[in-house]
Amino acid sequence: MTIRFVTSNEGKVREAREYLAEPVEQVNYDYTEIQSDDLGDIAAHGAREAFEHLGGEEPVLVDDAGLFCDAFDGFPGPYSAYVQDTVGVQGVRDLVATADDDRARFRTVLAYCDGDEVNTFEGAVQGRIVDPRGDGGFGYDPIFEHDGQTMAEMSTAEKNAISHRGRALAKFADWLAAEPAERKGPR
Repeated sequence: MTIRFVTSNEGKVREAREYLAEPVEQVNYDYTEIQSDDLGDIAAHGAREAFEHLGGEEPVLVDDAGLFCDAFDGFPGPYSAYVQDTVGVQGVRDLVATADDDRARFRTVLAYCDGDEVNTFEGAVQGRIVDPRGDGGFGYDPIFEHDGQTMAEMSTAEKNAISHRGRALAKFADWLAAEPAERKGPR
């Protein structure tokens, strides 16, 4: 069985291949991203739509991720890409600097659709928002610090070892390896 990972990000596909025993194929399809405060709803909708659009024969995997700042009840969360495009990474840092709480987390929800149902798997990594540091990564990586280092200061291997997506992929891999009768319950 081949899992079709619906994303334009080759880095996500490389990371998925590190965790999954099954072959992973990258598929570029621009599914409708619904507006919701819930990453799971967004990813599940995208997985259903992509599965149907791609012919409904091979399972698909979709992810949605965001930066959740404690000082603002999780904002920007599912709106992270829009906020990055409009306010910018430095703008988010400046906003958090006005608050008493710099704690944040990156969260990812993976949605797997095989036609019968959509299963979701969540991963998160805790950190804090700091002044930008580092030249690597992308997005909010320069302002997200985990254990004294921003994601932009980490090598790809270091980042993948603690990443929110990696944690979700590990849960998905365990679920996928289980017997079908055991694939029920929270993830």
